[in-house]
Amino acid sequence: MDEFIEISSGDAVARIARRGAELKSWKIAGRELIWPGDVMFWAESAPILFPVVGWTRDGIIIEGRRYPLGLHGFARGQDFVVAEEAGDRAVFRLAANPTTRALYPFEFALELIISIQNNKLNIVINVVNEDNNLLPFACGLHPGFNWPLPGATGPHFVRFDREEHPKIPLITPGGLFSPETREIPLHGRELPLTPSLFEEALCFLDARSSGLDFFARDDFGAARPLLRMELENFPHIALWSRPGAAFLCLEAWTGHGDPEGFAGDIFAKPSMRNLGPGESARCAATFIWNG
Repeated sequence: MDEFIEISSGDAVARIARRGAELKSWKIAGRELIWPGDVMFWAESAPILFPVVGWTRDGIIIEGRRYPLGLHGFARGQDFVVAEEAGDRAVFRLAANPTTRALYPFEFALELIISIQNNKLNIVINVVNEDNNLLPFACGLHPGFNWPLPGATGPHFVRFDREEHPKIPLITPGGLFSPETREIPLHGRELPLTPSLFEEALCFLDARSSGLDFFARDDFGAARPLLRMELENFPHIALWSRPGAAFLCLEAWTGHGDPEGFAGDIFAKPSMRNLGPGESARCAATFIWNG
């Protein structure tokens, strides 16, 4: 059984690992857009986040019992089944199993549909409650893109579709969300990118925007909108890198990490979604390369 699945369309090729249904490569005309991973900075490329996003405060509590569910959940470490495979599309599925039940005692089905069409890459997440009780969950996408972008040499920026607040939550050393905020150099819709910004993730909770552009300016100051992200049913956006690393993560979340001091049940955790028995939820992101 192959460790990776490859899909293609025109001069675009994407490579996805069965482990975690993780996008490992997306090339267009031979130009690689995805960070390859480097243990010195960040070994992953584009993990799927489920059934929580961010850090938990010593795991999760369900009916008084604590479960050791850690950063971003367990999906990224699980082997997915390839349910469908076509030339330009692949469907990956993960069901509850003994490993997941020890961390998260619910029956679920998690489906990832990844497809490409020329310069577009689309990722759909479907979550299905196969339990007899409510299913609390959060999910997210965490793709790392090469920074600088292929063919771009000037200063890089992110431009949101709408104006976002320049004060964002302060993240504690343990990854929890503080009630305090910090101000970032966001000028209306536009954020200039510098390594010093990323001592911690930039989290835009309940963002006004459902899309953004990751771009560079040429020697004359003209913008080149090289990479676009468009979101469906993802209320939170995060930007993350590490000083000295050549990547920028454009993250889309339905939930977020525990607030500092939170000690409640998972059903009381802010920004979690609850699905009734047999119900499903869908969210999606489209990435468009304009280089």
